[in-house]
Amino acid sequence: MTSSSGSAPPIEAVFFDFGGVFIDSPFAVVEERLGDLGMDPVIALECVFGPYDDDTDHPWHRLERGEITFDVARGEIRTLSVDRLGSPLDPMDLMARMAGGGGPRGWMVDGVRALRDAGLRTAVITNNAREFAPFWRPILPLDELFDHVIDSSEVGVRKPDTRIFELASERLDVEPGRAMFIDDYVGNVVGARVAGFEAICCGYTAETAQLALAELLARCLPPN
Repeated sequence: MTSSSGSAPPIEAVFFDFGGVFIDSPFAVVEERLGDLGMDPVIALECVFGPYDDDTDHPWHRLERGEITFDVARGEIRTLSVDRLGSPLDPMDLMARMAGGGGPRGWMVDGVRALRDAGLRTAVITNNAREFAPFWRPILPLDELFDHVIDSSEVGVRKPDTRIFELASERLDVEPGRAMFIDDYVGNVVGARVAGFEAICCGYTAETAQLALAELLARCLPPN
């Protein structure tokens, strides 16, 4: 868990990743499944998700920017995995494993409510695919908890590209220096900091996410 710190202005808005913050980290779930399949996790993860610290023409990145459908991305990823691993790796299998995870983290939801009760604005910034919306959006009462949902597949730009953070700050009418962001992936946290946000990496486990939430609330809420 890492964060930016120092004597900074008051935080007016908090932006949340979805997967890995409100539900189990998709990266942790995928790594577990790859271990079950006996595949090299580094190569296999790059076959499925591409170099996730960057924004490229990898099929998963194009999917998350809304440029291609899941079926097209699935076919291209299967071909990539045959070339690099010798056998096809099906993203649908990994998505099914993610869907079988636990429910929403109630303590994270409580944290959002505490921020909103204190007058802060809140929003989600998620890298996602259009086809996944019917599955992840009902998990939380989004309209109650957030002022906006910035979905990469809808806006055509994805984390860690700084443009998605710039768009998010515009949507909430907040200066980047008065915004906080929390994500489970370090590369996305770096992108947010480059855009001027304060940012915290919550890691891949519930335990590290709880610690990150405590740090976030301590930074954003007035002392009792």
